[in-house]
Amino acid sequence: MGFKYAMRVFRNGDTWELRGALTRLLDVGLIASGAVAASLCVTHAVTLSASHIALVAFAAAFSLMWFPFVGVYESWRGRAKRHLAAMMVVAWCLASGSAVALTFVLGLAEQVSTLWIMSWACIVGAALVASRALVHAALARLRCAGRDLRYVAIVGSGSHCENIIRNVEGSPASGFRVVMKLDVRSRSDASENGVVQYGDLAAFATDVREKNVQEVWLALSVSEERAALNVLDQFRNDLVNVRFMPDTRGHSVFDGDIVDLMGTPAISFMGSPLSSRALAQKAIFDRLFATVVLILLGPLLAIVALAVKMSSKGPALFTQQRKGANGKTFRIFKFRTMRLHAEEAGVVKQATRNDPRVTRVGAFLRRTSLDELPQFFNVLRGEMSVVGPRPHALQHDELYRGVVSDYIQRYRVKPGITGWAQVNGFRGETDRVEKMQRRVECDLYYLRNWSFSLDMRIVIATAFKGLVHRNAC
Repeated sequence: MGFKYAMRVFRNGDTWELRGALTRLLDVGLIASGAVAASLCVTHAVTLSASHIALVAFAAAFSLMWFPFVGVYESWRGRAKRHLAAMMVVAWCLASGSAVALTFVLGLAEQVSTLWIMSWACIVGAALVASRALVHAALARLRCAGRDLRYVAIVGSGSHCENIIRNVEGSPASGFRVVMKLDVRSRSDASENGVVQYGDLAAFATDVREKNVQEVWLALSVSEERAALNVLDQFRNDLVNVRFMPDTRGHSVFDGDIVDLMGTPAISFMGSPLSSRALAQKAIFDRLFATVVLILLGPLLAIVALAVKMSSKGPALFTQQRKGANGKTFRIFKFRTMRLHAEEAGVVKQATRNDPRVTRVGAFLRRTSLDELPQFFNVLRGEMSVVGPRPHALQHDELYRGVVSDYIQRYRVKPGITGWAQVNGFRGETDRVEKMQRRVECDLYYLRNWSFSLDMRIVIATAFKGLVHRNAC
């Protein structure tokens, strides 16, 4: 009886709640099982002291807090699974790190070795990612076989609407299926590739209800307000998921939150490309990553500072005004790579290849990007991010914003120590406008496609190939 009831609940609309509960139980089970596996690897026996058990319990509790905050329990239907894997790693780092810190603060870490902690964290992290991969692989097979589907009715016309339909057809594992379409520019009915086309809104709405279609997507341009309002009015009393997918080609607009402004819902078309949750996730990662880097590389920073001081007269650090998020200026930190020299007021001359102002130590620092390391202090201060568009001198901002399309949109978010442009080879001197245009195109791609997985890819690419580059000067 209990099993039949559970299956009826699973089919009748509480699927997500049941899956969420089971997923949480699975995660806690993997955290506990990872402790056993770590003990077998390290001591070749299951020897868990009270301190080990406390650490595992803390990690399980923190996982129930951090995992929902990061977003790993949200629906990932139709979304990139690489992003989920990266977020899962970040969420586990936060949960395990919080648990380890609490264990040490409470003085319960005497019987827990560092090797055991590292083994346990790696085993559980791999298991959490693998479990998601297996679950989504199984769901993908089910959806490709025609199970666990969400049927979609699309409203629109023209190439934008057709592109969305082709994207859905090309992604059967997403579990979405377009079954009907309302052409807002035609009054005729038709059928093509299994998609029934309607020209009349009333007939379209009737079939959406009768065929239990769960999703209505508005593939309209922002100028087709009347058509969107008519559809919303038609389904105002139905439990149908209505999504607006505006045609914004040719405009530098980003995904934005829907916010309440004095009682009126507002969508930010030209605002921050990242949601409030995404900004919080990015800020937490930035602070943690910068702290770890500065602790681990502290001796290297001291050695580089000493080498700079010995290479020529002047301070070890060089500071300069740069523009940050939303245009707020800040002082960026770098290791000085040039000899002290006088500059013309209001003019910043870029370093060029074989620039005589650059010292021998400075040339090495520039080639290896070691001169950028002090910017992790900017990250700790909240002025920069680990990954983001690189900031330029204020004079260059004023020059390029008038000649490079959408240049100013780069400053919708905090500038970064590294970015998508840098790992794709667009760094160094920008002696031609075309070079800056390509760099800005990379920055805009990053803003439109931001995810934790993309940030991780950029960090890893910077570590392996972005630090030393032939374009650096």
